[in-house]
Amino acid sequence: MLRGERVGLRAREQADVGALHSELYEDVAGRSRADTRAWRPIPVGLGSPFAVGDPTDRTAAFSVVELGTGELAGEALLWNIDLHNRVGHLGMSLRPVFRGRGFGTDVVRVLTGYGFATRGLHRLQVETLADNQAMLAAATRVGYRQEGLLRKSAWVNGAFGDEVILGLLAEEWRDQPPPPPGQ
Repeated sequence: MLRGERVGLRAREQADVGALHSELYEDVAGRSRADTRAWRPIPVGLGSPFAVGDPTDRTAAFSVVELGTGELAGEALLWNIDLHNRVGHLGMSLRPVFRGRGFGTDVVRVLTGYGFATRGLHRLQVETLADNQAMLAAATRVGYRQEGLLRKSAWVNGAFGDEVILGLLAEEWRDQPPPPPGQ
């Protein structure tokens, strides 16, 4: 398990899939904000995006757990990993009861450390909707910088929205001072 201050990232277990699917995928409005693909009804056992699968070099999917209780808090992943260019994309989603409790920054910090220190990536990128203040704040606290704005690029719940691109290089991450406790 990869450990932060308040959360751990561990391999996805079959027991996690039901809760992640019902709380994160079946929330149609929320899932439509988190995925570029159109939502469609998928039973939990047949092709759930949270299903336990074989490991690949292109994706590293984790379950997020609260360290104090061991309770499943959400999911985090590095995706679209390109080993030739040593780049990857970072994403996460927390179950509703765990949102607003300061876990997001810890998840981004741990996942970023995994991408750079363990996987040897050179650059990590976050793409998020421009109004996703929680993800923007978490990524910024970890050192990600806004690199661009894709105007009206995401079809979300019946309207186009802007997306923000944030990036962080391995050398920028290594040169950062350690975060203050609790941040």
